[in-house]
Amino acid sequence: MLPLFHFLLDIMATFGIYLLLTLSLNLDAGYCGIPDFGKVLPMAAGAFTVSLFTGRIATVLLGINGDFVKDNVRVAARINSVLAANPILSLILLFITLIVAAIVGAVVAYIAARPAIKRGFGPLALLLLAAGEVIRIIGYNYYPIAGGSVGVSTPDVFAWAGKYRFVVASLVLFIAALLTLVFIIRLTSSPLGRMLRAIRDNEDAANCLGVDTVNIKLKTLMISSAITAITGALYAFYSAAVISAAYNRATWSFIPWAMMLLGGTANNIGVTIGVFIYVFIVKLIDIFKYTLTFIPFNIIWLEFILYGIMIIVILLYKPTGLIPEKPIDTLGIFKTKKLYKIAKSEASSTSETKN
Repeated sequence: MLPLFHFLLDIMATFGIYLLLTLSLNLDAGYCGIPDFGKVLPMAAGAFTVSLFTGRIATVLLGINGDFVKDNVRVAARINSVLAANPILSLILLFITLIVAAIVGAVVAYIAARPAIKRGFGPLALLLLAAGEVIRIIGYNYYPIAGGSVGVSTPDVFAWAGKYRFVVASLVLFIAALLTLVFIIRLTSSPLGRMLRAIRDNEDAANCLGVDTVNIKLKTLMISSAITAITGALYAFYSAAVISAAYNRATWSFIPWAMMLLGGTANNIGVTIGVFIYVFIVKLIDIFKYTLTFIPFNIIWLEFILYGIMIIVILLYKPTGLIPEKPIDTLGIFKTKKLYKIAKSEASSTSETKN
């Protein structure tokens, strides 16, 4: 039973991380049509916030001598010993970091997208893709951010949970993903959701109706990137480390696209199902990888091969995903029926008066 519990716990944490990431992608790419191939940019920015900001502010607040990155082993150990005995301080540090990470994510998205947001699909896609690679290279080569190629240990804001540390961390990720799901469903079911889809489907028509499409697209990308940066910070806290080389395009940019396409673009429930299916399959591969001896290549490449095959199959046979996009009923079905009855009643009254 214990291995099954750890398996379910691992799925819960991974599902939470990728659901947060893919929901944010679905907001800007699925609903608004922004070619966001640089999800790794705000993801890495959120993680670097933990190493660059949280670690140093904790060092200063606790009066610990030394630099958090240069003396990482000693300083991180002292910080974690204090946090293990002080859950309130740990939670305050967690929430402050998430707020700062969200701001950083929105800012880097604005900086990266602003030069090309008016230039169309191609230039914006290339610029976001390049920006994602740039931040990884900077983090890998500039030691003060996150220890360069070695990486750093982060303040463990879940250390107070003791032996239940991974249980608590997994629950936090899962709950954060569910709250984000509710938020994005409400957001995209509002009139804003209709406007985003109008921009995606016909930007020229939206401009003719007086919609500032450039401003809306930029703000949508910033909100999406803020959610992604929060995901990066939560992932850094969960893994208790930030390693620059781990923030690559395949894992944090392209795989979320596969999950979104599998579930169905512009459909939050579909995206949730797509994320779960992909995560579950990958975790099964991880469990049974030593028994798959018949595979004529290294098992570490199986996930990426699965990714490629999945994209091809989806685009050929199910381009709308498992759950296709549905029209948004902005007012809700009950309000719509009520307004219909009122309008019908008023029309009948007007007709009787004329007669």
